[in-house]
Amino acid sequence: MVTNKLKELEAAKAKISQLEKSIANEMAQELAALPVKFGFGSVQAFLKAVKAASRGGRKTAKGAKRTRAVITPAIKAKVKELVAAGKTGGQIAKEVRISVPSVQNIKKELGLVKAKAKK
Repeated sequence: MVTNKLKELEAAKAKISQLEKSIANEMAQELAALPVKFGFGSVQAFLKAVKAASRGGRKTAKGAKRTRAVITPAIKAKVKELVAAGKTGGQIAKEVRISVPSVQNIKKELGLVKAKAKK
């Protein structure tokens, strides 16, 4: 009886080993097909794109890391001028090349934002 159980165990181990090899082969084929699936001509180009995507951080169109905007008095004056012209925060941010929250901070600093009503 124990001998039969040992034989079943060995057969199961052999089947597991065979399944592992089969899975490894299928995975290798799927991985090899990924570059073509995503429109890359070579594995190297695909890997380069994956590495660039995994670095994180904000990137410009050229791939360089973005730097923090320095808010100068000239930028603040430009924001004030654009607010007076009736531009929205998003339009101002795009024109001055700063973030919308930076525009809000400048407007708040210049007293151009209404205070919230207290409840």
